[in-house]
Amino acid sequence: MNAPSPHAGATAPTTAPAARALRYLVRVPLLLWHVFVDLPLTLLTAVPFLENVRIGDESLEHRAIRAWSAGLMWIFGFRLRRIGQPLPGAAMFVANHVSWIDIETLHSQRMMGFVAKREIASWPVVGWLASRGETIFHARGSTESLGGVLHEMLGRLREGRSIGVFPEGGTRGGREIGPFHARIFLAAVEAGVPVQPVALRYGEHGDAQHVVAFQPGESFLANFLRLLGEPPRLAEVHFLEPILPAQTEGRRRIAETARTRIIEAMKS
Repeated sequence: MNAPSPHAGATAPTTAPAARALRYLVRVPLLLWHVFVDLPLTLLTAVPFLENVRIGDESLEHRAIRAWSAGLMWIFGFRLRRIGQPLPGAAMFVANHVSWIDIETLHSQRMMGFVAKREIASWPVVGWLASRGETIFHARGSTESLGGVLHEMLGRLREGRSIGVFPEGGTRGGREIGPFHARIFLAAVEAGVPVQPVALRYGEHGDAQHVVAFQPGESFLANFLRLLGEPPRLAEVHFLEPILPAQTEGRRRIAETARTRIIEAMKS
């Protein structure tokens, strides 16, 4: 399925070197402050005597993580816009996958423990943050690892916690939404919790999906540094109609329905 971008045939745009240099001049000090000052303050909310402090229906720690993630998005020039509301309580959130920034985009809106490839654990800063953010790491291609991941997911959902999944299993350059792996939905079916599809769009009408995505052969660090110098752009988070396992025919049907709803949202 082709991505809905009207500029799907375009290549990642380049900006004037002077403008990019100016953005680095402004954003690098902000990023350093955010990592070495704001992040330790955020982590302080996880100390034992603060773990029961709540702001509304959300813990202080989760509120702080959301604020930190939104701050990171702002430093990178993303203007967040949310459409719809994330489900409260135990739920599985499933989204299209464009880049590493997807995790921060979702965390800015709702705290959830992600299922992510094991390699992310070794990435600078983001890997450590992912570990602190209750990420469940999965070794791709390992049946044993997937079994452990599904067991952990089921346990968290039954405890009333939420999880986030990218059911494509990887990024695709931002130009298409691949098939959703049905097995990952088994935890939601067995726990009897709703699945909420989430469409992530970067740029107006998603026309910057391919810019935000990893370019061919691009490493995490290269993508991180490139996005830090990109012009400001919109980041839309569409929380779509939930899917109730009891009203479907199983995990494959849920996977198909979730993917269809995300594709439709990307076209709007």
